[in-house]
Amino acid sequence: MDSLVSTEWLANEMGASDLRIVDATKHLPDAGRDARAEYQEGHIPGAVFMDLTELVDPAAAIENTLPSAEKFASRMQTLGLGDGSRIVLYDDSAVKTSARAWFMLRMFGAHNVAILDGGISKWIAEGRPLATGTETLRQRHYTSWSDTRQLRSKQQVLANLSSHAEQMVDARATPRFTGASPETRPGVASGHIPGSLNLPFTNLFNADGTYKNTAGLREAFAGAGIDLSRPVIASCGSGITACVLAFALHLIGKEDVSLYDGSWTEWGADPDTPKQVGAAVHA
Repeated sequence: MDSLVSTEWLANEMGASDLRIVDATKHLPDAGRDARAEYQEGHIPGAVFMDLTELVDPAAAIENTLPSAEKFASRMQTLGLGDGSRIVLYDDSAVKTSARAWFMLRMFGAHNVAILDGGISKWIAEGRPLATGTETLRQRHYTSWSDTRQLRSKQQVLANLSSHAEQMVDARATPRFTGASPETRPGVASGHIPGSLNLPFTNLFNADGTYKNTAGLREAFAGAGIDLSRPVIASCGSGITACVLAFALHLIGKEDVSLYDGSWTEWGADPDTPKQVGAAVHA
């Protein structure tokens, strides 16, 4: 299974015993939408709902922090996702949250995970069927495992300011990156991590919500000043759209990519971290 699958491919594979379809929609608070209610009103047949608002570490000081491996494995078992499953994710979110689910599944040990290109919007636009209510699958064993090499802490990002060993790439919209638009979270400064490059995640998609092809993705990264021969740390506002960058880089074969999970929510709220405003300067 490819990492990015088409609606046609999914329609042909539905009913396969090892296939698991997952609605991984999460909306930002200001969207005024209820992802679970929308799932119940209409989802791709057979899909279970992965509640990303619950897949966090409740003890963390920063919102949306990744959960423990044990908690993640327990939730996946409850959803019927297990070792050996082929998992296809989709969403109907403006911030493309299926990429966050893809990152978590891969970090926590799943080996065969894909995203549905164009999400449920494309599925609906093509007149394909929907189901209502809540799907329940038989629990399956999901081995608890974690590869934290894909994560960067605030301390590691601080150290990188001196070493420049990795490129910082920020997925936020340019006005937020430059500081022209103020942050909406209380106590969070405007601007970006010094030396970061800016590639708004929306630049990775076509007008219909599908991902750009390989050439288009490479052009987007090059246009942002990103050197694909060097490792990347992806960041954003709270660790969600940074995963879109990670997925797009994966699509073009680049795997030396890590996530700063705390992202600007953590960095911007710390009065001791250096901040930069204005546009990125490409080397």
